[in-house]
Amino acid sequence: MTPGIATVHRKRSAAADEPGARAAMLCSDSLDVIFVCLSEEPHDTQTMAETPSSMIELGAAAPEFQLPDTTGKIVRLADFADSPALLVMFICNHCPYVKHIAAGLAEFARDYETRGLSLVAINSNDPERYPQDGPGPTREEIQRAGYTFPYLFDGDQSVAHACGAACTPDFFLYDAERRLAYRGQFDASRPGSQLVITGADMRAAADAVLAGQPAPQPQIPSVGCNIKWSPGNEPAGG
Repeated sequence: MTPGIATVHRKRSAAADEPGARAAMLCSDSLDVIFVCLSEEPHDTQTMAETPSSMIELGAAAPEFQLPDTTGKIVRLADFADSPALLVMFICNHCPYVKHIAAGLAEFARDYETRGLSLVAINSNDPERYPQDGPGPTREEIQRAGYTFPYLFDGDQSVAHACGAACTPDFFLYDAERRLAYRGQFDASRPGSQLVITGADMRAAADAVLAGQPAPQPQIPSVGCNIKWSPGNEPAGG
């Protein structure tokens, strides 16, 4: 991985809770808190920059995709054509923001799949620099978290670019016409916030869209680790 540090306006690094990791806390001149997540593996320092959703314009069309899952099966946007709503989620295996909501996300999926919502997760992290987001670890994560939805790999990061994804987790809820109805946070809970994970924002949005109504406003950006773009593949201006 590329060594680095991230400035995070929090008292404590969520990475400090990760098994097999050490977290060093430094104070900058501006009193920001800087965390360096140091893996116990040599030469393996993980950058975790707190990044918000890009909050692209509502009404954007869902981009076409055809991506492999952990078994190599190709999953396409067209596979969900009969669903009244589709939630596309950019997640990964190692991000503490994703780990924080994983159980709640799995519960949300079980609750709303029975109501007709289709869900698909996409991992767009650079597979060369982040092998922990590869197929093997992802199969383990699916079992650990209890995910019931397809978990796909966006190896060239083209789908992340097309959706306007910026962070993990990043959520894009499309209506029956596959127009963007909601983009924003799962709920207000963050690592270290002590807020209970409810999925309140996502549940309210899904309830509205499944009922054929606009998602509630305001929509608050999701926050998480930045997508780990391949060198030279970063979004323009990113």
